[in-house]
Amino acid sequence: MPHTFDAEAVRTWCGLALEALGRAREGIDAINVYPVADGDTGTNLYLTVESATQAVGAAFNGHAATGTASSPSLGDAIGAMAHGALIGAHGNSGTILAQMLRGMADVLAEQQHEADGAASEVRDGGDVRHAGGAVLSRALLRAADSARNAVARPVEGTVLTVAASAAAAAARAAGAPPTGHGAPTPHGADAAPGTATGHGARAGRGAATGHGAERAAAYGAATASEDGAAPGTQGAPATQCVAVPVGAVARAAYEGACAALEATTGQLDVLARAGVVDAGGYGLVTVLGALAETLTGERTTAPTSPLRAVPGSHALGPGRPDAEPREPRRPAAPDPLSATVRSADADAPYDAAATPERTPADGGHSGQPTGCDGESITGPAYEVIYLLEADDTAVARLRGRLDALGDSLVIVGGDGLWNVHVHVDDAGAAVEAGIQAGRPYRLRITHFGAAAERRLNREAPPREPKRTDGSRGTGHGARGERAARSVVLVVPGDGLAALCAEAGATVVTARPGEPPASGELVDAIRRAHAHEVVLLPNDAELRHTAAAAAAQMRTEGVRVALVPTRSVVQGIAALAVHEQDRGFDEDVVAMTSAAGATRYAELAVAERQSWTMAGVCQAGDVLGLIDGDVVVIGADLLATARTVLDRMLAAGGEMVTLVLGAGVPNNLAERLEEHVRERHLAVDTVSYRGEQPSAPLLIGIE
Repeated sequence: MPHTFDAEAVRTWCGLALEALGRAREGIDAINVYPVADGDTGTNLYLTVESATQAVGAAFNGHAATGTASSPSLGDAIGAMAHGALIGAHGNSGTILAQMLRGMADVLAEQQHEADGAASEVRDGGDVRHAGGAVLSRALLRAADSARNAVARPVEGTVLTVAASAAAAAARAAGAPPTGHGAPTPHGADAAPGTATGHGARAGRGAATGHGAERAAAYGAATASEDGAAPGTQGAPATQCVAVPVGAVARAAYEGACAALEATTGQLDVLARAGVVDAGGYGLVTVLGALAETLTGERTTAPTSPLRAVPGSHALGPGRPDAEPREPRRPAAPDPLSATVRSADADAPYDAAATPERTPADGGHSGQPTGCDGESITGPAYEVIYLLEADDTAVARLRGRLDALGDSLVIVGGDGLWNVHVHVDDAGAAVEAGIQAGRPYRLRITHFGAAAERRLNREAPPREPKRTDGSRGTGHGARGERAARSVVLVVPGDGLAALCAEAGATVVTARPGEPPASGELVDAIRRAHAHEVVLLPNDAELRHTAAAAAAQMRTEGVRVALVPTRSVVQGIAALAVHEQDRGFDEDVVAMTSAAGATRYAELAVAERQSWTMAGVCQAGDVLGLIDGDVVVIGADLLATARTVLDRMLAAGGEMVTLVLGAGVPNNLAERLEEHVRERHLAVDTVSYRGEQPSAPLLIGIE
């Protein structure tokens, strides 16, 4: 576990953040009541960080492809993370997180060109290889400042508050006041181009009443004292930097974020009515917790589980799992957070003060979405998101057009590539504005009313498609007509892909070392073109990815059930009992039972010397793994496979499934079948050519 802030730490941070968001995703979705109660904040953050993680991995792979032992610089790694988040940002929360990462990347990019003796950094070939606590503190301050400056009407009690408190705590830990981009701007002072001021009053009774007041409160103790010293360092010049461990700064930021998160319930009326903390803020706390764990090597103590905050239909106070139930949770939201991100280089920054405030009374929206109690959810009906290639001048004009069309406008990015997010009633006009500004692509449009209804009725079965012959849909329907049900599964080889496709499933083929992302699973579910889908990930490492894909497709009206299969042999067993003619719930239960009754094993070849549960293995040894653990180390594939089969069948079994990998001769299966017949009575054996490149043999026992 790296304890320095370098490129490897960024990669570790991404992995830990993605894992943590995967665990918290459903709970964060459940408490998403602001700015729109559409229940997708956790999913949006997971998808955004997943894209960032892939970009960092690609940066490392690019260096490895050069054939040298080099790795990306810290600036390159965090820049890749920010770019990945930008192009994969989902929703308001994901877009704001992308902007925060860009702020961090900007600070580290500046370190590439500055010789800052106070920062803990080592230079190799002109690259900044790692940074210390002072640099991380400035990066977090810039991140919070970038996010707040990006919002035309900042609202306290949101992710902005959590980010500001984290930055302030980091500044205190680093022993330096927040200066430059991270410093608070006094209310009424001249703001930099693109800085929003004075709009806190419209946020509702839970918000602060002025942008300067909000930021001063947020950064409070982190501001310099009268003698120019940071709190706790009176007498030291404000410009003096103390060498502070980067882990201490990261942990302080996390703890500051946790404290701010607990306070969000009392800062926004909609959060207080629901008895929950801010969903976006909880997501940011999760990401900062992963950073602290990366840089300290110690697990962080998670804040109150969002799922525990809203058991059943009642809400509990933050941090009070034993609290008495309050009023039922109501997902009706106040005016959505209206946010406009501006570039400091924009020729003519849009003046938000010149735009009349929009309220639900401004002519009521058609097709207004409703909450669980039938109460109207205020705000526009559609969320529109797209990437845009355009210059700064065109984007400045686009901001004005989109701000006049709707709310929650966020445009992040720069250098010709932007991510546009807006809530509008006229989705076509928002897209047309993008076309006039440049080249929009990766367009996503979501209707809040439909999403809210599906969220409240996730377990209600969809209507069967009407058929003139009275039959039910099976397998893949024609593109113009959805099938009733389909199975989507991930497999590791072309042979398995052909086998499962022949059985009527939609297949995603996993490449060695490149597990499919949630976007690939979403595309496969769309290709299945069915009302109901059973998703089989066939890999324990894909459980969060598959869950995020399922959640995203539910917002599009597809009923998705995730069966958490851990091996492809479990997926084959589940597919074998799949029946179109029974009810969806019955089918899912049968497939889950078949998968759960299948024990799995794998034979692999060791790449290097390593310690295992079965002892020390050497490169080239054959490893026998049962349920993911190494139990046998051998020198011969056939002998090791026999030993694994005997161990598994000692506990009983009726059916053995053998899946041969690429290059493995067919006579291996024949000899193993003969072994089973001779040593284990009344056990059947079936074999397939899976052609998976990663494992010579997969075994399933039912």
